[in-house]
Amino acid sequence: MQVPLYQVKAEFFRMLGHPVRIRVLELLQHGPVPVRDLLADIEIEPSSLSQQLAVLRRSGIVVSIREGSTVRYALAGGDVAELLRAARRILTELLAGRNELLAELQETDAPAPPVPTSSR
Repeated sequence: MQVPLYQVKAEFFRMLGHPVRIRVLELLQHGPVPVRDLLADIEIEPSSLSQQLAVLRRSGIVVSIREGSTVRYALAGGDVAELLRAARRILTELLAGRNELLAELQETDAPAPPVPTSSR
């Protein structure tokens, strides 16, 4: 039995659902990056980074390139970078809407000006 497309999509987004994986993908948007640079930018244990890179590699979203003793990682295709840009646009719109709502709430929650009392 074939797996429904919506289930495959859900698995894809689940694979992306880790902050380290997202950060790695962001860093790889501009070209291949050596593992040592990823470690310096992300500041996690090498074993943790290795696990997250393995998940991305198994999914086919990144590839590793060995150059002598250096291992560099790169995005397997440009569509991943476009997906990250789309996510940034969506989040920007969502957060802008929340800021507008917050401003509106703050305006309506402002205390009423004091009522002047008449002196007799």
